[in-house]
Amino acid sequence: MDNGKVMKMPMPSIDGVKVAVRVRPFSQREKNSGSKCVISMHSRTTTTIQDPKNPEHVKTFTFDLAYWSHSGFQKDKDGVLISADPSSKFAGQRDVFHDLGRGILDSAWQGYNATLLAYGQTGSGKSYSMIGFGANKGIIPNVCEELFQAIEKQEKHQEYQVTFSMLEIYNEQIRDLLSRTKKPGGLKVREDQQLGFYVEGLTSVPCENYAQIERLMEQGTKIRTTASTNMNASSSRSHVVITIQFKQVFPDRDLTKQSSINLVDLAGSERQKSSGSEGDRLREGSRVNLSLTNLGNVISALADAAMGKRVLHVPYRDSVLTKLLQSALGGNSRTALIAAISPADICYEETLSTLRYAERAKKIRNRAVVNTWTLLRQWRAENKLRCRDSGMAEQPAWLPAEQQLGTRATQVPWAHLLQQAWAAWEQQYEAAAQERQMVKTLPHLLNVNEDPQLTGVLKYFIPPGSCDIGQAASNAITIQGLGISDKHASFTNSDGKVTVAPHSKCKVVVNGVPIATRTKLQHLDRIILGSNSAYLYVGFPSERGGEDLSRFDYDFFQLERAAAEGVNVDKLGATNSGEGQADPGVLAVFQDYIKLMPLVAEANQMSEELKKGLKMELKVKNLASSDSRGCELQKEVMVKVTDWRTQQVWIWSKAKFINRKFLMEELYQRFLDGEDSHVAQDDDPFWDPVEVVHLGSAHIWLQPLAYCMKLEEQVAFLDCEGLEEAVLHVSIIPCSPTGRAHGEEDMVIDPLEMLGERMDFQIRIVQCLGVKWLKEGARRGIQIGYRIYDLPNTIYTKPVWKIVNPQIEETIQFTALNASQEFLNYLQTNALIVDLWGLQDGCAELSCSQPDLTVTGEGHIMVDTRKIPTVKDTSQTTSNQISELYLKLHKLEQETELLRNINRALRKENVFLKESLAKIGSGQQAHKPSSTLKTTGMTARLPPATEMNPMCTQQASCDRQFAKALKVFYQGMNTARAQFLTLRQYKPPEDDQMLRPFVHQQSQMFKDFGDLLESSLWKLKNDVALIVKKKREYLLHIK
Repeated sequence: MDNGKVMKMPMPSIDGVKVAVRVRPFSQREKNSGSKCVISMHSRTTTTIQDPKNPEHVKTFTFDLAYWSHSGFQKDKDGVLISADPSSKFAGQRDVFHDLGRGILDSAWQGYNATLLAYGQTGSGKSYSMIGFGANKGIIPNVCEELFQAIEKQEKHQEYQVTFSMLEIYNEQIRDLLSRTKKPGGLKVREDQQLGFYVEGLTSVPCENYAQIERLMEQGTKIRTTASTNMNASSSRSHVVITIQFKQVFPDRDLTKQSSINLVDLAGSERQKSSGSEGDRLREGSRVNLSLTNLGNVISALADAAMGKRVLHVPYRDSVLTKLLQSALGGNSRTALIAAISPADICYEETLSTLRYAERAKKIRNRAVVNTWTLLRQWRAENKLRCRDSGMAEQPAWLPAEQQLGTRATQVPWAHLLQQAWAAWEQQYEAAAQERQMVKTLPHLLNVNEDPQLTGVLKYFIPPGSCDIGQAASNAITIQGLGISDKHASFTNSDGKVTVAPHSKCKVVVNGVPIATRTKLQHLDRIILGSNSAYLYVGFPSERGGEDLSRFDYDFFQLERAAAEGVNVDKLGATNSGEGQADPGVLAVFQDYIKLMPLVAEANQMSEELKKGLKMELKVKNLASSDSRGCELQKEVMVKVTDWRTQQVWIWSKAKFINRKFLMEELYQRFLDGEDSHVAQDDDPFWDPVEVVHLGSAHIWLQPLAYCMKLEEQVAFLDCEGLEEAVLHVSIIPCSPTGRAHGEEDMVIDPLEMLGERMDFQIRIVQCLGVKWLKEGARRGIQIGYRIYDLPNTIYTKPVWKIVNPQIEETIQFTALNASQEFLNYLQTNALIVDLWGLQDGCAELSCSQPDLTVTGEGHIMVDTRKIPTVKDTSQTTSNQISELYLKLHKLEQETELLRNINRALRKENVFLKESLAKIGSGQQAHKPSSTLKTTGMTARLPPATEMNPMCTQQASCDRQFAKALKVFYQGMNTARAQFLTLRQYKPPEDDQMLRPFVHQQSQMFKDFGDLLESSLWKLKNDVALIVKKKREYLLHIK
């Protein structure tokens, strides 16, 4: 009271956090991936999400507001998105502002602190809701504009003060986005008894109209874009906090109301995935994730407290972000949260996580109070005197926030602050006018950023003559970024044309193609400098038209670059469905591939500059792999890492690579800042312990084994790209319990003959030929592994080192004591998948022991030891991804099954005849039975007993002939399958001159494949027809 501070303590109002959810339209990536919508909103408050893998599993969430912005909209004449018709439930930017933005303004006018948080995964529409795009202004510009509109309508004798600040939090460091000076280590967060947590030294600019705030936001975005490029930091991993201090001064009542409006665009939430670095020995996400992680912890603790649970500690102090948001969460503020979600099925897990996060946040209770002060007249007089005597006119125009919001005794009069700011404003207006004039007259480069909000923010003009571009300050155009040299390239503007030439071996890419010599630029050419600094070239005014520059976005650049490098959907193995559309799963992988391409380029550049000696390459796991039934496996992107000095190789998953790149960026930033970038080996993101590497797989089809026929083949190990890694010599031999190999006389005509019988067979790994892995490194080895049917563990051969054509010679005998129908079906429809593993010096070998396997008394490994669901017929398991050739092969197998059925009918007749003959030869001749016998509707005359032996010999001969015919047929089928797999992985050459020979060679391969199928089936049909003919002749003979 005596010091002129707080005269009145209003009662707090207890408010919950207001939560809204907004679903956006499909992105182009999601459209290209054939995504389906899994979100529905049946009212203005409910949001329902459906599990794409289990459509019956549906979860419904209830929030304060639910905005459907996915469909039902159109553009008006100004480009604003509006409802397409009165029945549409589409929610546009004005709808969102009306509910959330106006609530913020109402709270501010009443004197409450107000906060709006935007949460969601990268690309979910957070920034669109907060900032907007083009004519569709977001919440922040609308709040600022309407605030000043309302001020203009107020009474003139009242004073209204608005200050604006903008900061970015990245990697636990605070960057002032209104200051061009970067402070090492970032700005610091301090704590004041009155203010709570604040940012020391943060610029806070006095504003008296919306145009000034708009200019400040442009300036902040430009500094943010430049910092993002310089630090090689993705904007999706940083938080942006805009703070508007709004003070209302009522001189006639000695009353002041002050509101702090915080508008927060949080980092992409997908970095919080618990599995983000699954399998990685290093910590997840580094400090990049710390703020979001702690924000989640704070929200969880406050939600528990609101539910009546005992909470000992709310961890506000554990991160920079949660310190600054302390009043917004559980404190003195009215708070709203907008959760932005994707509608796509491929984002289901992230969207569900966002909805659960929002559900926890809505439980939080805040205690907001009206911030009012009653000031003593004597204090005001003393303050004026103190300000006049202190020479405040020499202070900078834009003061640190804590100086304006600190104790009232040190404040500067508002009119004086505005006067000081005008000089800076005039300079900015002049610079902006000059830039607009240069845009109209000069060719220039526009930056293209992964974040659409940061695209087109930076403009680099190319004046007449020659100008260098690079990191050195002496260049006409100075840029920073990974792979940018001091003098990187030269642009020449002469005679109405612009050319670009790289310096030395600097990386310059034009329209996706690397260049090494001077190249003429055309209007709207795409340029990439260094690893990933992307720019759109805008030509002379005479070249320009009414082009839509927005289509040349970041994805456009990367797709063009990928196409130039020969990476496309066809290379990733997309197969057409009946409707002519590519497989959505493959398209999703392709989008991942495109997204990771620039990240891998950046990681390679960091490795080069830090002298780590690593080369990283994108690969697609299961690109050329299929399961044991020949159906394609789910593909996923991975990164192959090679140390070119030691030839050691690692395979990183997509999630592990992203996690490692975060850590690489931390290390690289220390290097750029001149700090010690040396780390212990165990903490080095560029290093991993040596590990076993999967080199490829081979398929050995087991059909012959179902007929007790020996199988001996040489099959190729195909790597993830479908290229031959090695050749495997393998034998699968049916045998007796003692290990004696079966001969032709032991073959069966129908696998059902083995039902319930004991089956013994040996798998013999003979040799591995021409192993590329062993050719490429002298200190390498291999192991081979396989698992058949229901074995719980994989069986591995002993390791072999340093031999290019290693002789394995390992044989293991397996036993099915009572062959089940499921096991017999498995043999007829599945292949044995044999994996080739690469060993490196120092890595742990794969265990050859078999502790968990069940063995017989003879020591043989038992299979078919448990009941499993019946394996479906091949006609039911054909995947939509199987090509037309495979369907043709499948049709031939169905015809073969029809022939088997014919044979079964003939065998039943034979069995009946054998039984009849046995009765005749058992001493019943004295009864002189009739020499004819009715069987199944036909009359058959039985031969006399003296003809029994020739007849049995004839039957055995037919059985052997049929068995041989089947053996030849299945050998042909195995050859056909091998040719088919080769055809599927046969890719066109990148060199156009080689295309004609490729087409000719592929046509010949198709012809050979078709001929093999037709000849195999033709021979089997002829053999069966001959056997049937002989049997009919014999039946006619005995009638």
